[in-house]
Amino acid sequence: MFTSGRRALLRLAPLAVLPVVLTGCAQSAGSDDDTVHVLASFYPLQMIAEQVGGDRVTVDSLTPPGAEPHDVELSPAQVSRIDRADLVVYLSGFQAAVDEAIEQTSPERVVDVADVEDLLTLEQEGTESHADEIDHADEDSHDHGALDPHFWLDPSRMPAAVDAVTDALSQADPENTDEYRANADALNARFDDLDQRYTEGLASCDTRTFVTSHEAFGYLAHRYDLHQVGISGLDPDAEPSPKRLAAVEDIVREEGVTTIFFEQLVSPKVARTLAADLGIDAAVLDPIEGVTGDADYFSIADDNLAALRVALSCS
Repeated sequence: MFTSGRRALLRLAPLAVLPVVLTGCAQSAGSDDDTVHVLASFYPLQMIAEQVGGDRVTVDSLTPPGAEPHDVELSPAQVSRIDRADLVVYLSGFQAAVDEAIEQTSPERVVDVADVEDLLTLEQEGTESHADEIDHADEDSHDHGALDPHFWLDPSRMPAAVDAVTDALSQADPENTDEYRANADALNARFDDLDQRYTEGLASCDTRTFVTSHEAFGYLAHRYDLHQVGISGLDPDAEPSPKRLAAVEDIVREEGVTTIFFEQLVSPKVARTLAADLGIDAAVLDPIEGVTGDADYFSIADDNLAALRVALSCS
């Protein structure tokens, strides 16, 4: 589990003293209309529910747009909405506050995507192939545990979550099962197309090593035969040790890395500083954990592919 003071905020405090936060979220769960009311814990799962459910569902997220999902806190009102929702979709082991709220409530239906996704460890992904060079001692305690939760960055893994949500919606609203299934098939076809674009776009590159601010892209690397090197580990807020930074610098030089990637939702300071010290570029690689504006999962995934192709000198 995370041991830092910031991570301690993720714990669900006694409901009487919790601050009321995220007041901008729609209060639809439990209202009187004909739609199925779904609460999703963060953006990728919200997107799935919206795409599969279409006009038949009302979907809210426990993580507001543009917020870092690891840091979410829940108000008493939000916990109450979990109890009243027709369906809750979440990923256990990713957001401690959500996990504890689920344990304290009894929503009618729950989909824990961790039950249908074959989550991997960093070692299984190949992220730790430089274990002799990278010091992981400063990240041996974090909420993610041994498993990497960021499965959604491999589009080939998304249909399993889509199918689980489709089954749950069909149980909640059996009269519209055919519509949910048709929407799911269309969404899964989009994931298949995206997977094909990544496969073709990353097939021939001058280098296959990329450096990120934290190790969120292990599933992507595993799927497309790349090697991820993280300045920090799975915890985006962990401060890298001097030994780890020195090891990353050595890998950058040895592998001819030309770009260090940072994220939109966490501070880019360390990544930008390291890139400047090494005389190389810094660019965005988005873990698609939260979106703002007109962006969506697929547009961000395509932007990520374009950024990787430039950084890896792919033809």
